[in-house]
Amino acid sequence: MASMTQLEREMMAKAQRQYPQCQDPVEKLRLQCLARGASGIKGLGRAFRIMDDNRSSTLDLEEFSKGLQNFGISLQPSEVLDIFHQFDTNGNGTINFDEFLISIRPPMSNARRQVILDAFKKMDRTGDGVITIEDLKGVYNPKFHQKYRNGEWNERQVFQNFLDNFDSPNNKDGQVTEEEFLNYYSGVSASIDSDAYFVVMMKNEWKI
Repeated sequence: MASMTQLEREMMAKAQRQYPQCQDPVEKLRLQCLARGASGIKGLGRAFRIMDDNRSSTLDLEEFSKGLQNFGISLQPSEVLDIFHQFDTNGNGTINFDEFLISIRPPMSNARRQVILDAFKKMDRTGDGVITIEDLKGVYNPKFHQKYRNGEWNERQVFQNFLDNFDSPNNKDGQVTEEEFLNYYSGVSASIDSDAYFVVMMKNEWKI
């Protein structure tokens, strides 16, 4: 993950530079998420899921507004309303937040999306759609981590730290879904202009 750290910093800085000139409410929301790091969009998804008490994958305007507020998104009420109406496509007073999050992700080519999914598939050794510590065993070698080498961390702590890279800071559950993996790397992708470079980087990073 070392090579990702610099890319993430660049992506955060780019989003912070672009935000003051941005007028579109949806783009302002996207930039605020990216300015938090590659896990920003994934964290917003988790904030929405907390609001979704009945597990319907939909939110009304009040729930949507509260989810944004709880995640620390700063938008005018009129901008929140504008975003909500854009995604309430059938006019029934609710939005599907899975579809909304896909739209919030920075655009990615099919080549980028496929290499991200290939990396996820390699890590998800059990094939259950979730990467856990058990999946990492035999795929990710903790012995190269500096804190393992100096005796500060054990193997499990190294694995947990690895998974934490993909978790939102305030909601770490020790597992990563395919959707969360895509949300994370859509943020990293936003800092790289070249499809070819992104694909090569992912293949090198994940040995695929």
